[in-house]
Amino acid sequence: MIASALYFFQEKLLFLPTTLEQDYNYQFNHNFEELFLKTDENTTINALHFKLENPKACLSDRQGVILYFHGNAGDLSRWGTIAEYFVDLNYDVLIMDYRTYGKSTGKLSEAALYSDAQFCYDYLLNHYAEKQITLHGRSLGTGIASYLASKNNPKQLILETPYYSILDVAKDRFPILPVKQLLKYHFPTHQYLLKTKCPITIIHGTDDGVVPYASGKKLSELHIENLNFITVEGAGHNNLIEFEDYHKTIKAVLF
Repeated sequence: MIASALYFFQEKLLFLPTTLEQDYNYQFNHNFEELFLKTDENTTINALHFKLENPKACLSDRQGVILYFHGNAGDLSRWGTIAEYFVDLNYDVLIMDYRTYGKSTGKLSEAALYSDAQFCYDYLLNHYAEKQITLHGRSLGTGIASYLASKNNPKQLILETPYYSILDVAKDRFPILPVKQLLKYHFPTHQYLLKTKCPITIIHGTDDGVVPYASGKKLSELHIENLNFITVEGAGHNNLIEFEDYHKTIKAVLF
């Protein structure tokens, strides 16, 4: 019964979306454009494009835009505020809500999430040089960001609290179940990082109770020359921003 529940309700365990009315008005501290991206016939992705009035992207190849993939809970009304941290660092930011989140519509699947992500990447290529695009994934979004990095040539990839794969996390959480046979979502981050050519920065807290530190640490054991793994002692899954080592790392890779 437990195995059946995991198979049929795994999307409810993995994805925790909240929805917004289509006329909901976002309010943030920085200028932004709200986008409705038609990624396929039955899908519309809601996204926010934060744009600086005088972005450093115009002044230096070392600044530009961050394509941010958020975690598994909430919607853009929350994640937009979190993304503003990077706008404060003088970067443009594009952040999307996944299908069924916020105002976004469409049927969820791993392939669909990758396709929507590539659509957003291609959107940015119409406005920025590829060497100005930084991919940033957090928690659930780390697998999606890693996939994109393996298929494109961005400036760099930043991962917060990533997993080796969803299978790896599931095995830790459900050790007695045949999770490999049950899972419909895999997000094999380790496979994508092996195919990624750009610099990779991983940040993980030792006290992460959602994605085990050990799962993220396994990524640092891959034979990848351009991977930098940062351990934040005492940090959990949702409070990395409270630690100075996090700020130091972000500023070091973005400037």
